[in-house]
Amino acid sequence: MKKTYKIDVDCANCANLMEEAAKKTDGVKDASVNFMMLKMKVEFEDGREPAEVMERVRENCKKVESDCEILL
Repeated sequence: MKKTYKIDVDCANCANLMEEAAKKTDGVKDASVNFMMLKMKVEFEDGREPAEVMERVRENCKKVESDCEILL
């Protein structure tokens, strides 16, 4: 399953850090961040609940960029 989320991030480097953090999150098959569009696309592993996985994605992104936001 793939979903797209609106994000709030200040710079392209921060967006890249968020993308890498999302990709390393358990339950995420792939992730990409488009800084210009302020969107994050996440592909979830089969059988995983997106809402639960996104909570961990948000926590991991906050570790690398504390003022970022992912709007669920």
